[in-house]
Amino acid sequence: MKLDKSKRLYEEAVKLMPGGVSSPVRAVKPFPFYTAYAKGSKIVDVDGNEYIDYCLAYGPLILGHANPIVKQAIAEQLEKGWLYGTPIELEIEYAKLITKLYKSIEMVRFVNTGSEATMSALRLARGFTGRNKIVKIEGSFHGAHDAVLVKAGSGATTHGIPNSAGVPPDFVKNTLQVPFNDVEALADVVEKNRDDLACVIMEPVMGNSSLILPEEGYLKEVRKITEENDVLLIFDEVITGFRLALGGAQEYYGVEADITTLGKIAGGGLPIGIFGGKREIMEHVAPSGAVYQAGTFSGNPLSLTAGYTTVKFIIENKVLEKVNKTTEAIAKGIADQIEDSNLNYSIGRIASMFCVYFGETPRNYADALKLDKEKFVRFFWELLKEGVFFPPSQYECCFVSYAHSDEDVKKTIEAVGTCLRRS
Repeated sequence: MKLDKSKRLYEEAVKLMPGGVSSPVRAVKPFPFYTAYAKGSKIVDVDGNEYIDYCLAYGPLILGHANPIVKQAIAEQLEKGWLYGTPIELEIEYAKLITKLYKSIEMVRFVNTGSEATMSALRLARGFTGRNKIVKIEGSFHGAHDAVLVKAGSGATTHGIPNSAGVPPDFVKNTLQVPFNDVEALADVVEKNRDDLACVIMEPVMGNSSLILPEEGYLKEVRKITEENDVLLIFDEVITGFRLALGGAQEYYGVEADITTLGKIAGGGLPIGIFGGKREIMEHVAPSGAVYQAGTFSGNPLSLTAGYTTVKFIIENKVLEKVNKTTEAIAKGIADQIEDSNLNYSIGRIASMFCVYFGETPRNYADALKLDKEKFVRFFWELLKEGVFFPPSQYECCFVSYAHSDEDVKKTIEAVGTCLRRS
């Protein structure tokens, strides 16, 4: 596998951008590969190497790269213009679709990123309740804004910086933390702080500290605790939205949040963020209420078009049924390879997400930190040599798309088995 062009590009990039990248998790040592183009389940780098892609831009591309239906819809919108600064009819149609799929959502606000959605959701929770404190789950990642950069997952965990410089202590003094899958710890913190506690924010399935699934009954207990103490519950479904089910993790687990954040798949591969909830809460957002939120690019025609077209395609073509079956086959094949190799590794899977753990299956952030991230990086590079691209971190999830074929599955399982024994 030659990476000469990627190496040269990286040597230029480090002179111009911090770490040579636009987001920390892309900073693979000694250097990342640079993409030339992608289509379907494949991504091709500037040196001509082709990989079966299970990163899929960290989740948004559930239909695969350059889906022709989405591409055509974007092209048609481009002919009409790509930014207006005015309302468009598609905002209404997409809002109707989301409120139909999510029982807990009656009104939405379109923004530009998942980070912006969670930041706004927290502000809304505080504005609605008149309280200051929030509870987040250790190792969860809700974007790179100040209030939630405490024991954060994703790139912060990968690079050993769970907290960020430049965040004044006063900014996070109201951010409380509890472990995932620990009902007693949550109940204790909520009850002790209920008088000034606005909300609990959580990923219903943790996807940024490896893949960590909620234990049976956990989410329902979280909902019960927050309701009994008059505390809002925010589900960050930026990853799980439209992937676990059409109504996300809330439909999958039968638990409704007060506020929901969406992103990734909701933009069909273009930047988007969405937050929504009950009407009585959402009407506190400006201009209806006193919780201010605004953005020049919010509700832009291209992202709305790509996202709406993607979600409609998912519904009309039974996409989730297909990708879940494909993922099940991959996970089973990898589990067999792990067992046959007599390795002390494991695999987790839900819907069309999976993760190979270099260690025991984690139930919380502390467990995830015990996984062997150095071995995983070696495994990542070995997989690339075999033509398979997993996200370059033990703490990220793999995603499967509608474009992945039976041939992709077979090749992936064989490659994973080979590379597990090498790494």
